[in-house]
Formats: sequence, structure tokens, C-alpha cells
Amino acid sequence: MYRIEEHNNEDILVEEPSADYGYTYADYLQWKIEERIELFKGRILKLSAPNRIHQHVSGALYLVIANYLKNKKCKVYSAPFDVRLPIHNRKKDNEVTTVVQPDICVICDETKLDDRGCCGAPDLVIEILSPGNSQKEVRLKFEIYEEAGVKEYWLVHPVEQTLIVYSLHENAFAGGKMYAPGDMLNSTSIEGLSVNISEIFENL
Repeated sequence: MYRIEEHNNEDILVEEPSADYGYTYADYLQWKIEERIELFKGRILKLSAPNRIHQHVSGALYLVIANYLKNKKCKVYSAPFDVRLPIHNRKKDNEVTTVVQPDICVICDETKLDDRGCCGAPDLVIEILSPGNSQKEVRLKFEIYEEAGVKEYWLVHPVEQTLIVYSLHENAFAGGKMYAPGDMLNSTSIEGLSVNISEIFENL
């Protein structure tokens, strides 16, 4: 696959990565691709641009979490923010084959943070669904976060105004409890963090 790129006032053909090849984080760092992408076990997934409602909900959630974590050990980050998920402690750039950009994530272990993002499973990951998200993508992310050891996973449905929480127990996500406006969500991984679901979806 090729695209046209201007270089020294000349148009040149530049090879783009193929979606069928097994790539690593080392490859990922070399690419100059306008679209946001993620790596799922070496395969490329191009991310669709978030719509207005997605961004509204993301901003509301981030604000609640950031305000709670102010002056606390845990840190919250919003996309685009690279999270490398190594398998079996294989952390070198040419060994990591999964790089994701969660809509929001919270990391409490500061040793996982570096100038390029996070290397290791966040304590909390939040993904907000958009119309462009496929069922395959949703299923793959669920499996990847579960396998990586993410302690808590929130899946937000802005159109339905619901939020589903999965908690890791014995290396598998359990629960799948649904929250809706009027409910109060108490995080299982971030002690003391509470979210009023009504506030997240108001003024959409």
C-alpha cells in the first residue's frame, strides 16, 4: 500500500504498513500516518474519528476523575495516549505487539509511566463507543484488556446512556454490571472514586 508524500518539493511514493503483517512497537514508532491507529497483537486497527457526543462524554468523565485524583498517586490520561501491553514481561520495543489508545485510563503504578506513555496494564480503562466501532473491535479490546490484567474496564454507550463495568477476578473479567442515569458508580480499582452517571450524560 502506498501514499503520496511531498519531500523537498517533490511528490514521492511512501509505503504504508499492511494490515496483514505482524508489527511491533518498534515499527509503530517509525510510521508517519495521519490516522490514529492501534496495534492488536501485531495487526493494525485504524481508529475512527470521535463524534461530538463521544467527546462530550469523554470530557465529562475525565473531569470527574481528574478532579478526584488531584494530589493523589494515581494519574489519569485521555487519548491520544499510547499504552503498550507487553506479554510475559517482554517490554522491548521490538517485542511489544499491542499498543492501544484508551479513551481514558488511570495508572497508579508510576514505574509503568515513561515519556512515551504507559508500559503495562492500567488500573482502570474506559472506552466510549462511537457509531464507527465494530462488534469485532469491541470484543478484541475486551479480550486484550482482560489478558493484559487491567483491573477494571468501563464500556460506555453514549447513545443508550449506559455504562457497563467489568472487574478482574482470577485473571478474567466478571460482573458486567450496567449503570444508567440516577445511579452512582463506585470504582473497584480506584479507592474512593465515585461517579454520578447522570452528570456524565447531561446536556448531550
